[in-house]
Amino acid sequence: MKFIEIEIEKMGSVVSRLSLGRLVSVITEELAPAVGDVVAVRALSESVTYGDLELPSGRLAKINTGDILLGALGKRRALKGFVGEVPDTVKNGDRLHLLNMGGVIGVCKGHHSSFSDAIEVEVIGVGCDETGRAINIGDGALIPTDELSPTAPVIMIAGTCMNSGKTVAATEIIKQAAYSGLRVAAAKISGIACLRDTLHMQDNGAIATASFLDCGLPSTVDHDDLASVSKAILNYLNSFEPDLIVVELGDGIVGGYSVDAVLQDAEIQDAISSFVFCASDYVGVIGGAVVMKKFGIGIDVVAGSVTDSQMGEDYIKEHFGLPAGNARRDGARLFELVQNAARLAEVAA
Repeated sequence: MKFIEIEIEKMGSVVSRLSLGRLVSVITEELAPAVGDVVAVRALSESVTYGDLELPSGRLAKINTGDILLGALGKRRALKGFVGEVPDTVKNGDRLHLLNMGGVIGVCKGHHSSFSDAIEVEVIGVGCDETGRAINIGDGALIPTDELSPTAPVIMIAGTCMNSGKTVAATEIIKQAAYSGLRVAAAKISGIACLRDTLHMQDNGAIATASFLDCGLPSTVDHDDLASVSKAILNYLNSFEPDLIVVELGDGIVGGYSVDAVLQDAEIQDAISSFVFCASDYVGVIGGAVVMKKFGIGIDVVAGSVTDSQMGEDYIKEHFGLPAGNARRDGARLFELVQNAARLAEVAA
């Protein structure tokens, strides 16, 4: 197996778990790659709308034509972003694309109309160790499990789609819980690899965070066993003895990121003490309630951009009979609603 050593100029956060140095060995011959295989590429273009790479530190760095980047092969199914696949084979000289700011790389099949084309990259080679074995972000990762250990109360936050307000609600609930004296752990269980959300969770008071990336997944697209990944993450977070775990489910409850597999798992359902649903409009709330009823879960609190005005909160309460709170305007009240639904007041006392 032929491999060479190259110097990496910018490393995507998707490979942050591996603690790789600047010098990386890569296989240049043709391989049938696996999801999560590390790949070194050269940027062939730039982008005004999607031109930054998130580094392992969480800092964003502009991608310039000619930069040598390190990322990992993965899939994406973003309704408001890029759609991409892992190629069947990969070798030196192949043309692929950057699918997200975390450094997930694949073949772009399309993108939202508001975006420019994905940055095109040329493959240099697949990362390998000294024996020539391909390096994968799943190496040494948390191992999925079918058994959920005894857990702290879980506040689950899901929504209609990306950009519906889930992350804002999650971080505000974490902040308010931490202010109240609770030890809060937090997780991002579905989506595409990026450290931004878990770093925001830490910034707002989470004592420990984890995501599907800690289980070696560049994204959760087509991952039918995501419930076992979720249980591994929850078990890990419970080792820190939190009073509360806040979980954000990236993307929507319907879509390509396997969110339904998590929500329909009986053990995970039993662990949910409060379910917060984010939507951008009233119809989204109606549709979400219908889908969640099929999953066997009731909505406890509505949040997200549908509550950005007081009119939205009032309408949801009056017409749907559901509590509603807005993370941006009154985070304390949103947390109070979540507390009431989850019966967490006695934990904070």
